[in-house]
Amino acid sequence: MTNPSLVSTGTDLLADAAADQAVPVTRVDWHPPMGGTAADLATVATDPLRRAANERALAAMLDVTATLVDVAPASEVLGLAPGEFLHAGPPITWERASGPLRGALMGGAALEGLVTDPEDAAALFASGSSVSLEPCHHRGAVGPMAGVVTPGMWMFVIEDPATGRRAHCSLNEGLGKVLRYGAYGPEVIRRLRWMGDVLGPLLRGAVRARRDAGEPVDVTGVLTQMLQMGDEAHNRNRAGTLMLLRDLGPDLVATAAAAGVPSTDVAEALRFVGGNDHFFLNLAMPACKLALDAARDVDGSTMVVAMARNGTDFGIQVSGTGDEWFTGPAQLADGLFLGDYGPADANPDIGDSAITETAGIGGFAMATAPAIVRFVGGTVPDALATTRRMREITLGESRRWTVPILEFAGVPSGIDVTRVCRTGILPQINTGMAGRVAGVGQVGAGLVTPPAEIFAKALTRLAERTVLRRGAAA
Repeated sequence: MTNPSLVSTGTDLLADAAADQAVPVTRVDWHPPMGGTAADLATVATDPLRRAANERALAAMLDVTATLVDVAPASEVLGLAPGEFLHAGPPITWERASGPLRGALMGGAALEGLVTDPEDAAALFASGSSVSLEPCHHRGAVGPMAGVVTPGMWMFVIEDPATGRRAHCSLNEGLGKVLRYGAYGPEVIRRLRWMGDVLGPLLRGAVRARRDAGEPVDVTGVLTQMLQMGDEAHNRNRAGTLMLLRDLGPDLVATAAAAGVPSTDVAEALRFVGGNDHFFLNLAMPACKLALDAARDVDGSTMVVAMARNGTDFGIQVSGTGDEWFTGPAQLADGLFLGDYGPADANPDIGDSAITETAGIGGFAMATAPAIVRFVGGTVPDALATTRRMREITLGESRRWTVPILEFAGVPSGIDVTRVCRTGILPQINTGMAGRVAGVGQVGAGLVTPPAEIFAKALTRLAERTVLRRGAAA
């Protein structure tokens, strides 16, 4: 007689009883689909376009490479006019804006000279006169945390050399009291003005020198290397930042000397970049956006092309549903807090930085960055399990971005709405935590997931489009 064995799908009582009797048990972590999604899953699963559309969207994303070709003010590269403000996440009004987003907008208004005291900007935004708010994603950009961009802020310009398409992101300010976490004190405004007057022009000289010599910084290549060196390119960018400094440093010094820039300014710029381990994040993010934008608007595709939060709402966009946002309440992160801060001090999740997870790095590449796990409150086994679990909700894996400890397997890439709804597994995101009150700044860092209902909403729209297409073809 063949020895009995048991496969258990979530029924621990039966599995435990069998195991106690020395019966081999294979436990499968299975869950029923999200509630209310069965009919939509059946409709989308039988869409004849879906398989080929997802293959095309995933290939389009994975084929993109990114180079750094310019650094310039947002007024030049994004066409921002005075009074226009960009922010992270899906669209939102001042009335619904969270504390850190309000704080960043108030500081941005002071930076632009619209008010003398940032506190006076609250009335300006409440009036809605002469100012406007728009998501960074709508202008070909991404912004970390509050993601506020004003016309005078300097931006990295990332380009796909094969197509000439571009994406943009502001320069990273560092940690602590910074605008992107909602702080707007005098030291924040002084730093931003120095970045506009000194750092931005110095970086522009170096970036253009490399570009004009036919050797632009290969952002995709740096990302490939940093994943081998212990960065996951969201909450840990130490190796990436140092490689950027290695690439740009000589040209920065040479172009500054040719332009007669004081050596003290050059030294301060190099010290600022080298002392800010997150500086490369603002290049990783637009590189991911550039890749994901290539996968947009593929009819029938169920692949997620953007995840973003504004501190109030969490939103996703899907390749097969155009520019529509599917939103739900942003969640509180679970992690570690700075100093005396605690959960009551934290604002719900905020920022466009989840574009890294959307592309398969950040939380999806946790296994490659064991050094980060304590910073976000996890363990090394958790990190390995997270990367493996994300493979269950993605369409494939990256050819360029690999994980050494997992036998150089590619990072899980291409979040599939149908797989999320079918398994109930939500994308894992590494994130910083901003203070709930405007002006506080960062209070911690941790792990967070999107609200489950936004994937069910997207699935419903995909099912509706499938039915309409079938009706038109009948």
